[in-house]
Amino acid sequence: MPRFVELWVYLSATPLFGLTATLVVYLLAQAAYTRLGSAPWANPVMWSVVTLAVLLTLTGVSYPSYFAGAQFIHFLLGPAVVALAWPLWQRRAELRARFGRLLLAALLGGAAASGSALALAWAVGLPHDVLLSLAPKSVTAPVAMGIAEKIGGIPALAAVFAVLTGMVGALSGKYLFELLRIRPGDEGWAARGFALGTTAHGIGAARALHVHPDAGAYAGLALGMQVVLAALLMPLLF
Repeated sequence: MPRFVELWVYLSATPLFGLTATLVVYLLAQAAYTRLGSAPWANPVMWSVVTLAVLLTLTGVSYPSYFAGAQFIHFLLGPAVVALAWPLWQRRAELRARFGRLLLAALLGGAAASGSALALAWAVGLPHDVLLSLAPKSVTAPVAMGIAEKIGGIPALAAVFAVLTGMVGALSGKYLFELLRIRPGDEGWAARGFALGTTAHGIGAARALHVHPDAGAYAGLALGMQVVLAALLMPLLF
């Protein structure tokens, strides 16, 4: 036990802790997700976040100490997002043929996601800066933070709303699609993926990639379209 305590004290004070904890927790969550038949509620991203948050709280390790090691994985987020372009390139002919409909769907979907959040926030009387922080909730967190800062919201709160939105979308998407009778198939996978990418950004796209390559490709496209459209239009509108 004394040796274990010495090892823990050493690891918790070095970047190795954040890197090791993130990798171990995610691999365990991914193994559980696979064993449970890829059930939406077993989403490995969600359970990794929850587990790491509990671990840091119980051990008293500060977030900056944790991130000193986790930043090495965080760096890979950029290349991972860029890699989403490859399945789009493979489907470039069908995307070119559907471009007008996809653009219209992205505009309407983004407007519905943002507008519904603003309407609910206004109806329950949330403060103005919190309301504005909700507007970019369906855009990936870094962009949502930038948009919130431009329109008078709170960037940190916008990031929290974006992550929660992604989690809810990844967990509930399958059941909503079944309720709406959007069946799996050539068109069904595209519709499911595009809807997940539009409303649940990167976390939804990750879920779509787990389920089907067509769903993942269209989710990546929707994610990118929402980033561009929201970054251009929201500051102008507000």
